[in-house]
Amino acid sequence: MCGIVGLFAKTPEFESQLGHYLAPMLLEMTDRGPDSAGVAVYRNPVGDGQVKLTLLSTAPWFAWQDFEHALRNAFPGVTGLWLMGNHAILTAHAASGDLASWIRANYPAVRVNSSGSTIEIYKQKGLPAEVAHNFGVSQFVGTHALAHTRMATESAVTTEHSHPFSTGEDLCLVHNGSLSNHNRLRTQLAKRGIHFTTDNDSEVAAGFLTWRLMEGDSLEAALDRAIVELDGFYTFAIGTRDGFAVLRDPIACKPAVIAETEQWVAMASEYRALAVLPGADQADCWEPAPGRIYSWSH
Repeated sequence: MCGIVGLFAKTPEFESQLGHYLAPMLLEMTDRGPDSAGVAVYRNPVGDGQVKLTLLSTAPWFAWQDFEHALRNAFPGVTGLWLMGNHAILTAHAASGDLASWIRANYPAVRVNSSGSTIEIYKQKGLPAEVAHNFGVSQFVGTHALAHTRMATESAVTTEHSHPFSTGEDLCLVHNGSLSNHNRLRTQLAKRGIHFTTDNDSEVAAGFLTWRLMEGDSLEAALDRAIVELDGFYTFAIGTRDGFAVLRDPIACKPAVIAETEQWVAMASEYRALAVLPGADQADCWEPAPGRIYSWSH
């Protein structure tokens, strides 16, 4: 069992309060996932020709200054490295694939949580309240965000196994449920060049979408294919640069609820996470249908 939430601002005024409302939504999902938590927020887009990567150090007392010095020697186009605990935001005039490959080859203790122009992903083992505090979630200003609380079932309780998982440039996935064919799919996807860092089934779902997008599918086409290829139970929330999408499996045994007002669209595993939002009692509210893709974008 896990908890997922998503929040999409429809007005500039609500964008300035995104984190203020996202944080209590996340905390409402604590008993669905006390092992770890994570947030993907879309904010502070970089300029043309630049990329933004969210990095995670799995080594205690990691020497970020030495890392930055080596990185700038290898990539003169690096424009910044901002630290937040054991995470860092890297911006550069460079190809994100080249940066990620160099980091994996030279600093295996550093994971690339995300890459793109607007996405940032923060995640950590521990209670959601600790994660929200450590990363200042309540202060986030942005267009939209997804968050996840994890109750581990089929893989270890670590920061690396926490959600969200990146699915490509400015794309990420959070998942409530389990997949029964993830080992076979992981082997097949690895042969097609998809890079995995854990044995988590949700990372396979993310990798599947990455592969389909690389093959030229739109996000909707990739999700349609996922309904056919992914065997198991799931509610997915997928973040994109411009919005987010929600998909439940064709049986839909995992809970989900969506609500919408003139100011926001939100989804969650349970309604109590939506009840903290302003005007929730007057919102259009419904249970997403099995096997149907819902999406919103700016």
